[in-house]
Amino acid sequence: MRRREVGSGMSSFCILCRALLLLLTLSDSLLHTLSLGIGINYGQIANNLPSPSRVAYLLRSLNISRVKLYDADPNVLQAFSNSNVDFIVGVGNEYLYNMTDPDKARDWVKQHVQPHLLQTKITCITVGNEVFSGNDTQLKSYVLPAMQSIYDALVSFQLNEQVNITTAHSLAVLANSFPPSSGVFKEDLAEYIQPLLNFHSQINSPFLINAYPYFAYRDDPNEVSLNYVLFEPNQGLTDPSTNLNYDNMLYAQVDAVYSAIKAMGHTDIEVRISETGWPSKGGPDEPGASAENAGLYNGNLLRRIEEKQGTPAKPSVPIDIFVFALFNENLKPGPVSERNYGLYYPDGTPVYNIGLQGYLPQLVSSAKINELPLLGLMLSVAMCLICA
Repeated sequence: MRRREVGSGMSSFCILCRALLLLLTLSDSLLHTLSLGIGINYGQIANNLPSPSRVAYLLRSLNISRVKLYDADPNVLQAFSNSNVDFIVGVGNEYLYNMTDPDKARDWVKQHVQPHLLQTKITCITVGNEVFSGNDTQLKSYVLPAMQSIYDALVSFQLNEQVNITTAHSLAVLANSFPPSSGVFKEDLAEYIQPLLNFHSQINSPFLINAYPYFAYRDDPNEVSLNYVLFEPNQGLTDPSTNLNYDNMLYAQVDAVYSAIKAMGHTDIEVRISETGWPSKGGPDEPGASAENAGLYNGNLLRRIEEKQGTPAKPSVPIDIFVFALFNENLKPGPVSERNYGLYYPDGTPVYNIGLQGYLPQLVSSAKINELPLLGLMLSVAMCLICA
């Protein structure tokens, strides 16, 4: 009788071991599946952020493998050495004039890109951010020459196949965005955008947009459907020219940019989203800025990314998206919302629950991260020894 009880106990223990091992395996698999395709903007306009090495562990725990910077911070790039994270690095607007000089562009690549490539994957350089939506015509004239100079520098170092060149735009470059099929760039920007598009086509680089449906809702909450901008169930809007139905504003914005590019003679340039997000907090004149809405927007967006969705006009091309942003940045100027786009507080605590269990865990130490595969291995060995 005692022998039977022992055998029964061992059998139960074996079942428990198998269940725990399966849970660990499925958790890792689920984390990998959910993280496919997502990129994150890592802004640093703050004085309370964790060190880059801690951030590297956080992103590793999330299995996020694409990060966009607004500069080429060597501390960040070094912290992510041998991490298999793809980086987009940036040249700030204040450096565009210098980058029009081929020698200075070559020096910049030699100093900020080339030294890191053996340990850190840099796949793209953004040259300026939202320049064409500003009022500085001189700065606008620097964008393309700066891009060309940096590209030529990459060619001289034989890096142009490894590192791409582009610039990011706000949707303010559009004169019209709905219906999407009528999307067109502002006339006064044609002299800058037409040659830029030609260059994109020549070097096969993407056209980046910073797209925020939140702005449309904030500016006209009585007319813009909240469900439409949050990816929540709604009847959508139909483009009368194409008869395509749009159940969310973000996809409509992307297709409007495709239409604007096509109107300038190009159908060979991919549109990617370099920024999108929703603030978890805002001032009294910022309707819709709340943790609940931010959770809905980013949670629904992540599910669509995981499903590899394309837009109605480009259903076979999964949209490429970088979410804004990793952390709240307490030194950003402007309204309250500008300091509250982060998925995380600086202490590593999630700002809100996006409804995907385990997808955004709290900041953990490297030891705890490394314990997970070790624990799985130990359980495997124990199960084999006990249940053999």
